[in-house]
Amino acid sequence: MSPAKKAQAEAPVDQDLLIGDHEYDGIQEYDNPLPRWWKLIFWGSFFFAIGYLFHYHVTGNGTSVAEAYAADMKEAEEAEAKRAAAEVVTPESLQKLIDNPSAVTEGQGVFTARCVACHGDKGQGIVGPNLTDNSWIHGAGKPMDIYKVVSEGVAAKGMPAWSKQLTPKELRSVVAYVVKDLKGTNAAGKPPEGNPVE
Repeated sequence: MSPAKKAQAEAPVDQDLLIGDHEYDGIQEYDNPLPRWWKLIFWGSFFFAIGYLFHYHVTGNGTSVAEAYAADMKEAEEAEAKRAAAEVVTPESLQKLIDNPSAVTEGQGVFTARCVACHGDKGQGIVGPNLTDNSWIHGAGKPMDIYKVVSEGVAAKGMPAWSKQLTPKELRSVVAYVVKDLKGTNAAGKPPEGNPVE
């Protein structure tokens, strides 16, 4: 046994600090109270948890993480809509959306909700013309031509001006979807109308 361990073993034991007759394998346990700072942290955490529970779950006053996230997302979407409304539509800006998979996916959702009734689920044409062949009634099938028709509509043909019903972002994304995923797919449907284009 080392001198330090021997001295420790021979040190007098304060019987008042021992926990009763608690002894195991020759080892006795002291009754050491927890430090005051530890107790303060524990009770502070306990009472904070009780207050938190009442504030958020009993009274319903607090804003949950999900509600805060939803509010932040709504604010970001409004800022994006304002930015998009102020942005001038150019062939380059439309091409950026055509190359952006998330914009095309958003456009697909808009197309499904607004355009399927007249153009069909594959763009094959029902009341409206077939959007998948290489013939176009208005313009030459370029992104700006399609944007103009979707935005301003064609009253004589029953095509509404969607700029009055869609946000600028939705309007551009649906054009991106038509150009990227429908144009040139030649889905079976209405026969070609208008002028053939390359």
